[in-house]
Amino acid sequence: MKFQKLRIVGFKSFCESTEFVIESGLTGVVGPNGCGKSNLVEAMRWVMGENSYKNMRASGMDDVIFSGSGNRPSRNTAEVALVLDNSSRTAPAAFNDSEILEVSRRIERESGSTYRVNGREVRARDVQLLFADASTGSRSPSMVRQGQIGEIISAKPQQRRRILEEAAGVAGLHSRRHEAELRLKGAEENLQRLEDVLKQVDSQVDGLKRQARQASRYKTLAADIRRNEALLLHLGYRGVADDLVAAEAQLASETRDVQERTQAQAEAARLQALAAHSLPSLREDEAKAGAILQRLVVAREQLDVEERRAGERAAELERRLVQLARDLAREKSLIEDAAQVLGRLDTEADELEAAGDNAADAEYAAKEKLADAEGRLQEAEAALNVAQATLSDINARRAALERGLKDETERYERFDAEWRKISTELHALREGEGADDDMLAAAEALAEAQMSLEMAEESVLAAEDHHTASREAESATRIPLLDAERKAQRLETEVRTLSKLLDSAASDLWPPVVDEISVEK
Repeated sequence: MKFQKLRIVGFKSFCESTEFVIESGLTGVVGPNGCGKSNLVEAMRWVMGENSYKNMRASGMDDVIFSGSGNRPSRNTAEVALVLDNSSRTAPAAFNDSEILEVSRRIERESGSTYRVNGREVRARDVQLLFADASTGSRSPSMVRQGQIGEIISAKPQQRRRILEEAAGVAGLHSRRHEAELRLKGAEENLQRLEDVLKQVDSQVDGLKRQARQASRYKTLAADIRRNEALLLHLGYRGVADDLVAAEAQLASETRDVQERTQAQAEAARLQALAAHSLPSLREDEAKAGAILQRLVVAREQLDVEERRAGERAAELERRLVQLARDLAREKSLIEDAAQVLGRLDTEADELEAAGDNAADAEYAAKEKLADAEGRLQEAEAALNVAQATLSDINARRAALERGLKDETERYERFDAEWRKISTELHALREGEGADDDMLAAAEALAEAQMSLEMAEESVLAAEDHHTASREAESATRIPLLDAERKAQRLETEVRTLSKLLDSAASDLWPPVVDEISVEK
């Protein structure tokens, strides 16, 4: 046999399908370190039946599969095929029917590997015998690797003998002899186990004979037992027949008793039906009275809650009205102060107009008065701002009072509707038939609800009075505020006029002391 081609797919560094042709003579592979020359030799050893991953320079047999690179993903299978020329017909008899033999080995990740010869699946042992007959193999000395020459020189005599036997072509015979010896040894072990099994069968035969004797004795005893059981059942049948006659007589007596009691129960049921017929009307009257009482109790509780809320709201409105009265008094005092300041400013302005002829002599005094007027003007503007803020606060409080008045009005209307409803129910109770105690309780609840309604009406009237007083206070506050604004505007105009007169009078005597007077409102 001769090697013709080596095809590799997904084995180690060979990702794509690669085919190497082995021509007659010497075929070499030349390349730098790391290009994959050793992977070709390992591929040939692997397809020849190498099962040690350590000899394949891997940590596991799955490591022979291409593990991927920066540009290519990893693969899940790897396959190596070796094509042999069998024209000399030196292959084993099982594979000697073809001139070309294609031996392939395929591995799938985490699933193991399979061997095929010409597409037919075979054992790894068959592949190893095929290459052993050809004086080669995965671990044959003919597969020379690095350092193997030194190992052969220093090898022991037994190892050298194996090399010579392989060179002589008898390695396959030794492999077959070893396999035959293993089979003979297995046959001897099977014979020993067969003898043990025969001994065990003999012992089982003795046991079965004893069991047969016991079975025959069991059949005899079983026949006696069945006969005695039949006699016992017959005696039991006669006793049961006597008991049946006595039971039938007792049944007739008890049947008569049941009929009498059934008639008595029917009479009692008739009386119960008559009583039950008059019971629903009484229960209906009781349910109506209870429902009315429950509604009155709920209404009284709601009126109590609303009464407390109305009282709290009225107290809060009174506190707000007192606070508004205090604020109005303070604002009135501030407005009066502003009016006095504006009056003094008017007087000073008149004096400045009267002293206009003597401007050269009284200019210095006029400037001092102007500065004083400006200070007073700022005070008046501050008072004006305070009055405007107070007015805004009064408007906000008035809006709050209006909302409170609206809420109290709605509450009053709700109380009125509830009072009318309770009056209607009380009138219905008085006209109908029912318990007097329930009517008295309902009347008391109605009286209490009416008192709560009257108190709520008083709270609403008080809130309306407070609202009217607040509006009057706002109107009284707005009038002085408008007067203060008009006086501030007039004072601002006079200050500007006085500044212009001073500038024109002092332009010929000395540089002006006051360049600009600005008044911010």
